[in-house]
Amino acid sequence: MDISRRDLLKVVSTSGLVAAGLAGAEGLFSQVSAQNRPAPTQTRSGEMIYRTLGRTGEKVSVIGLGGHHIGRPKDEQEGIRLIHTAIDRGINFMDNSWDYHNGGSEIRMGKALQGGYRQKVFLMTKIDGRTKEAATKQINDSLKRLQTDRIDLLQHHEILRMEDPDRVFAPGGAMEAVVEAQKAGKIRYIGFTGHKDPLVHLRMLEVAAQNNFHFDTVQMPLNVMDAHFRSFEQQVLPRLVKDGIGVLGMKSMGDQNILKSNTVKPIECLHYAMNLPTSTVITGIESMAILNQAFEAVRTFQPMSQEQVRALLNRTRQVAAKGQYEPFKTTSQFDSTAKNPEWLG
Repeated sequence: MDISRRDLLKVVSTSGLVAAGLAGAEGLFSQVSAQNRPAPTQTRSGEMIYRTLGRTGEKVSVIGLGGHHIGRPKDEQEGIRLIHTAIDRGINFMDNSWDYHNGGSEIRMGKALQGGYRQKVFLMTKIDGRTKEAATKQINDSLKRLQTDRIDLLQHHEILRMEDPDRVFAPGGAMEAVVEAQKAGKIRYIGFTGHKDPLVHLRMLEVAAQNNFHFDTVQMPLNVMDAHFRSFEQQVLPRLVKDGIGVLGMKSMGDQNILKSNTVKPIECLHYAMNLPTSTVITGIESMAILNQAFEAVRTFQPMSQEQVRALLNRTRQVAAKGQYEPFKTTSQFDSTAKNPEWLG
């Protein structure tokens, strides 16, 4: 069944429509002006800061637990222990994806969320399917693996290509499956992710606007290198803030690649991303030491001044200029759907 405009308007979770047209770059120092944009409403409680997720009204931890990394420990019980410890200490945003470790990350998280833990978290996962058939199967797979009857946030994963938005919103496309799942109560909110080029994100927002659809969230790289090269911060972030879309930051350290530049430290990377109007900064946590590092970043976080931001960006400007430390933008290394095109359907 095709999505009618009336159906789309019925199921959007937040009010208002995305403004039509592409957002332009905001100038040479837009990364600094972005720091001045109002951050989501936030509160401190225990060891964690909580922020409002766009127009949804949901309160999410400023640090999100990365789903890919939680599948990396060889011992499943160690992964489960990391999830439990993170939740017990205040992290409530759980990131995952249908394809992480061939479903292993969702299976591991599903086990960890038993015994009352599911009720303590805001659970997000992602699907790769671009067709209604593929997307429907992946949604049902994720629900089964996560051992839940409802996912809080479902996101279209790896919107990397200019044609991806058109495929998602086409008759018989993935959005039909996602909308039907939302209407059936299987999911609550809808977003999309991507790491390749801000123009693709803007295209996705443009196609959504043409279909009178308002995304609840958008996930994208936000880090000290991105500010200088094919910048999501400069080109996409102002649009999301303007439209009240929840901002999910990722790749604050670029899976350690940014740290290899020897210009910044891990906590500086987290502080920079937290200083932007992000609702949550999703970070890979595969050991207790890295989990403790994330909590230390929260404990020591204070809003950065323009001078502090400029100093950090000046330090990274030269090494960031060609995208050398953001291989997710410049290579196919991080493009799981390019390696597995059958996942798209």
